[in-house]
Amino acid sequence: MKTLIINGTVVSATGRTPANVLIDGETIVAVLQPGSTALGVDLESSVDTVIDAKGKYVIPGGVDAHTHMELPFGGTAASDTFETGTRAAAHGGTTTIIDFAVQTYGQRVFDGLEAWHTKAAGNCAIDYAFHQIIGGVDEDSLAAMPKLVDEGISSFKLFMAYPGVFYSDDAQVLKAMQVARDTGMLTMMHAENGPAIDVLAEQLVAQGKTDPYYHGIARAWQMEEEATHRAIMLANLTGAPLYVVHVSAKQAVEQLAWARDKGQNVFGETCPQYLYLSLEEQLGASSDEAGAFEGAKWVCSTPLRSRAEGHQDSMWQALRTNDLQMVSTDHCPFCMKDQKELGLGDFRKIPNGIGSVEHRMDLMYQGVVTGEITLERWVELTSTTPARMFGLYGKKGVIQPGADADIVIYDPNGHTSIGYEKKHHMNMDHAAWEGFEIDGRVDTVLSRGKVIVDDDTYLGTKGDGRYLKRGLSQYLV
Repeated sequence: MKTLIINGTVVSATGRTPANVLIDGETIVAVLQPGSTALGVDLESSVDTVIDAKGKYVIPGGVDAHTHMELPFGGTAASDTFETGTRAAAHGGTTTIIDFAVQTYGQRVFDGLEAWHTKAAGNCAIDYAFHQIIGGVDEDSLAAMPKLVDEGISSFKLFMAYPGVFYSDDAQVLKAMQVARDTGMLTMMHAENGPAIDVLAEQLVAQGKTDPYYHGIARAWQMEEEATHRAIMLANLTGAPLYVVHVSAKQAVEQLAWARDKGQNVFGETCPQYLYLSLEEQLGASSDEAGAFEGAKWVCSTPLRSRAEGHQDSMWQALRTNDLQMVSTDHCPFCMKDQKELGLGDFRKIPNGIGSVEHRMDLMYQGVVTGEITLERWVELTSTTPARMFGLYGKKGVIQPGADADIVIYDPNGHTSIGYEKKHHMNMDHAAWEGFEIDGRVDTVLSRGKVIVDDDTYLGTKGDGRYLKRGLSQYLV
């Protein structure tokens, strides 16, 4: 099966150019000047399918390097399965996700990994890979970690938050980072001071301050800055590379920039919610139906930050200056009914997470429209760098011969209205991005050469996606 994409503008992290893209089976075999006869045949008449991308951008499929499908949390589980979540991702132009296999305290690492393979296998609409959460750092898990690399898992996540659930103390972080240094694995860090946050949260509830808004007050930016600095210093001591997930506070960015200016292998991601949403407007929201509990829709950790303090502007700036290298979603959706409602009367019990996997590409393109980032930087942040950071580049994240034919045709003249009754394919009973209007549109999505979405119609099948074994990070100095 040969496919030719004609008349489009191919956009990469380094530039844009009019070009035709030839696909043979699952692979890109040539990127050619329009009208080129270099292959000695009339391509349009010799292929099975011609896709006309006139007036549109041809970009590598999005790589969302931070998702949580079916994640157990707070007595419930994320509402998107691997089937529903990856199908929604495809609708939004994301063709690869990297989810997190979970090892909990007292559990064997490979038992946790096997459970996630069981959840995902045969269910995904797009290709997928795993990071490994190490929820219990002990001698057994430390011995297992180097073996993960052979399974194509070259990164692991630790938590400085959630005491009693995932929390690692400094001694445990140090030991895990020593393994990372010796193996080349990338340490991913949830950087918040969990024990201090728990004290603040307990005090707020004791004062009767139980609404979702106070989730953001308890998880103060100082707790993120402090933990980010501590993680940086432990990485500096051990020589391990460090990747800080879901950065939301401008002060945490300053810590990352300081370390990077000193030449340290330290990286950070942010998420669309920290670019667009805020403590005041979302966590502090009220509605006739839910009252002040309306803000529960946007309870996530790290929390939404105050717009008055300028965190959102700082995140955009950090994306321009490369103090933050990429944008993931931290997709972890929960319905209001029976899930978020577990925290009625106590914000501490609200499951943490927002559904965004479908909208990341669109939301970041809107940053191009408004002048926050360039077209090339859009591709770099959402596709190329995630592929490089997590050992997938060459097959994913780029349109070049030999790469998987994961391609999105994006129409800058189109329009996308996001909302529960509009564009919304995630398994949720609300849209966290209700009312957002995007000056652009995902037109056609190919995964390994197969058209899986066209004009917002899903054409794929359950199980199209394959497990990807990742190599070591290709982004390290």
